[in-house]
Amino acid sequence: MNDPLPHIPALLEDMAGRIAALPRFQATAPLLVGIQTGGLWLAEALHQRLALQEPLGKLDISFYRDDFSRIGINPSVQPSHLPWAVDGRHLLLVDDILYTGRTIRAAMNELFDYGRPASITLAIAVDRGGRELPIQADILGCRLEVPAGQQVKLSGPEPLQLEWVTHE
Repeated sequence: MNDPLPHIPALLEDMAGRIAALPRFQATAPLLVGIQTGGLWLAEALHQRLALQEPLGKLDISFYRDDFSRIGINPSVQPSHLPWAVDGRHLLLVDDILYTGRTIRAAMNELFDYGRPASITLAIAVDRGGRELPIQADILGCRLEVPAGQQVKLSGPEPLQLEWVTHE
């Protein structure tokens, strides 16, 4: 039996508090960017909790994945939308689960196609370990040990909750 999973609203409250306390965000609020799909749900919730004035950005990294040529196009590709200039701005990149690091690498590649940000801060709800690239979260909700054959998944958007998924 798997351990109980953390409650997402509590993780979001804690993450929002730590984001607001970051020195780089004291003078200028970050521009939030959510990675489709779970990262966007979390970014929407953080955007609201932080009461940010700038609109939320969203990324669909489907064309930036390093396995694109092997697995083909995602049937539910959405357009990315960054409603502001990226150059010289502090970005807060949000995703749900950090595993190998490849999704974050793809997201950063796409962000740099839009311009050169002053910084990118990474906020992740769950770090499940298993990194293949040297990427870590600056703001982390929690770390989970995920048993072999299992996966943790964010479901939503209402309600946002973590669930265990078993691979057969």
